[in-house]
Amino acid sequence: MEYREFPPPASLTAHVQCVWRLREASPGDAARTIFPDGRCELIVHLGTPPRCWDALDGWHSQARTLFAAQRVIAVRLEAAGAVDCIGVRMQPAAGAAFFPGTVARLRDRVVDLAALDARFSRALAASARRFAAQETASLWALLTRRVAGRVADARIAGAVARIESSAGRARVDALARAAALSLRGFQSRFRAAVGLTPKEFARLTRLQATLRALDGSDASIAAVATDSGFADQAHVTRELRRTTGHTPAKLRDELHRHLTQAGDGDAAIRMAAAFVRGAAG
Repeated sequence: MEYREFPPPASLTAHVQCVWRLREASPGDAARTIFPDGRCELIVHLGTPPRCWDALDGWHSQARTLFAAQRVIAVRLEAAGAVDCIGVRMQPAAGAAFFPGTVARLRDRVVDLAALDARFSRALAASARRFAAQETASLWALLTRRVAGRVADARIAGAVARIESSAGRARVDALARAAALSLRGFQSRFRAAVGLTPKEFARLTRLQATLRALDGSDASIAAVATDSGFADQAHVTRELRRTTGHTPAKLRDELHRHLTQAGDGDAAIRMAAAFVRGAAG
């Protein structure tokens, strides 16, 4: 398995976290679980698109180009052949700049990008092929044109930064005050920009912190729960089972397996959003 991330040019950092590429010649046929990370993504399959399971359509083959909206639950994928895909991971508050008015509506969906915007889908596929051939300028230019004139909500981006710097422990009322918004106005603007409520985004941020803690130490699950802001071990167990389908002990075992494949803990964590975080079964 080969996974790489490419930082965007400075002009795109407010909208794009990175572009990533994942390749795996022999991925096997076991289902894999992708954990949510609070970011929308654009994905282009240069290899064989996998099969995906969701509550609306059951198991189905994915399209060649996709918009992966915000999620609060894990998604499952089965490889149908060699994997080669390129993804654009957006900043948390930038989804609405790419697709105004849609990010909240499409929550927990991975949709055919051509159905949203056929012209952009074709251009993205062509630019991704050039990117794979190390001709990167075309993709950066396409993304720049896509968000031209669409400024990310600075107040919500600031709230996202506060949530992440607190590892998901920031209080919503304090975030609203810092943004100089009423609680209702803040919650509405946050959901429109991010696609999740502030509490949901904070919960996913705590999930990511918990995954890193499970990956990065041999501390007891009770200690990890406390360090990640959960009330106790039972609380973190319920939350992780609800979001990922695994208990903390099972997650630790599976993340360790991916750690040995990825080479470092941060890469193992980031691959979740890219395509392969999680495990068989």
